[in-house]
Amino acid sequence: MVLFLILVIVAIVLGIIGAAAEGLFYLLIIGIVVFVAALVYLVLHIRRSGRHHRTLR
Repeated sequence: MVLFLILVIVAIVLGIIGAAAEGLFYLLIIGIVVFVAALVYLVLHIRRSGRHHRTLR
């Protein structure tokens, strides 16, 4: 979960810098990609932790 929060913070910072600085539009794109990667990580983490393996007795 810490990794998700770090990725979101990095995405926000890159997005702000990319939107504010002239000529650094590619940072905005990288921020969006990092944010999408964070969402994918969160979905995979929730799916993985949501599974309960039942053993047959």
